[in-house]
Amino acid sequence: MPTTRSTARRTSSAVVAGAVVALLAACTPDDGPEPALGPSVTTATAEPGEPAETSPPAPAPEPGLVVVPEVRVDVTEVATGLPAPWGLAAVADGTLLVSLRDERRLVVVDPATGAVEPVAGPGADDLRDGTVARGESGLLGVAVGPQGSAAPGEVFVYRTADGGNEVLRGTLAGRELSGLTPILQGVPAASTHDGGRLAFGPDGFLYATTGDAQQRGAAQVAGALNGKILRLTVDGDPAPGNPDPTSPVWSLGHRNVQGVAWDVTGRMLASEFGQETFDELNVVVPGGNYGWPEVEGVGGAPSGFVDPVATWATSDASPSGLAVTREGAYLAGLRGETLWRVPFLSPDGGASADAFGAPQAVLTDRGRLRAVLVDPATPAGDDGSAVLYVLTNNTDGRGDPRDGDDRLLRVAVAPAG
Repeated sequence: MPTTRSTARRTSSAVVAGAVVALLAACTPDDGPEPALGPSVTTATAEPGEPAETSPPAPAPEPGLVVVPEVRVDVTEVATGLPAPWGLAAVADGTLLVSLRDERRLVVVDPATGAVEPVAGPGADDLRDGTVARGESGLLGVAVGPQGSAAPGEVFVYRTADGGNEVLRGTLAGRELSGLTPILQGVPAASTHDGGRLAFGPDGFLYATTGDAQQRGAAQVAGALNGKILRLTVDGDPAPGNPDPTSPVWSLGHRNVQGVAWDVTGRMLASEFGQETFDELNVVVPGGNYGWPEVEGVGGAPSGFVDPVATWATSDASPSGLAVTREGAYLAGLRGETLWRVPFLSPDGGASADAFGAPQAVLTDRGRLRAVLVDPATPAGDDGSAVLYVLTNNTDGRGDPRDGDDRLLRVAVAPAG
């Protein structure tokens, strides 16, 4: 079994420079999709101990435009040598759980020291022996029940087995994982488009994302589990308040959602892979239909589908993980090799594109990025500052691995200046 090792910390700084403006005037549905947005800001990297350079001040905004403040990111390597990491979750003791997709195992990372320890026990044996890893399938998402849920501290994993994708539950005591209990089984699986993200919502229920598993039409079939976002109790039953009380389906019409998160207002966001045209950031509403495979990107009101609030060309993003701070959404891009920031323009939420600024590239020099998580141990600042953890994914079979890949990064985000 390959050895996972920690590394001495290496720090770099970058500034997302230039005030980015976003038009607040409402567009009519007939305007159609906006052009795909490439990086709308520049990034400057400083040597350790030197201040980062900034771009010249942006010109004053035109009337009717809103200035989106600059942000600064400071990046520190926490750990290296993680083979094809996928899921990332915070444990109550301050450590982080990381799932290794192809090796079918969990490791615990101590952010304070960079130490990486394997998870053992009967649950670890079950993951190794019962998980099928091929292509994009394997051991995927991981979540830990938060305080206030019905299973605080319990570990939940999403994996591919012989019978399809499934969600399992176990107890982690130190570095020992108990035997695992399946709570959801029979989700269609394939070598690609398996979804796989797990996250607890502010309501205390477990959300699981499923891909279409190469069955495009199934995303529009309400009774099929693939191409959906599911909302479950910790025992795997449909959560109270679901659109159909007998079904775990929360939303449908998804190609391959791999990121979900909530803002302080309770607004749910999801990052989704497109096929050939547009990747998407969506505001998820219960019972919403997001159009796949009938629509990719903005369909407009006549389509009857929920439109995304931001889109990218598929070469610029392939958004996997998603995290939300007070001031914006952060998407981990695989093919685009970018951590994208989509700033919030409205402090009280909002489900239309008018509530979001233009996407900004805030980290572009670490290769493929798979997961991003807000550090719950670092209080968010009133100015929007926060700490994120980001997993690179250059060893997943599609990247260009560098010495020490893959890495867990600590990314501190704060207003520039």
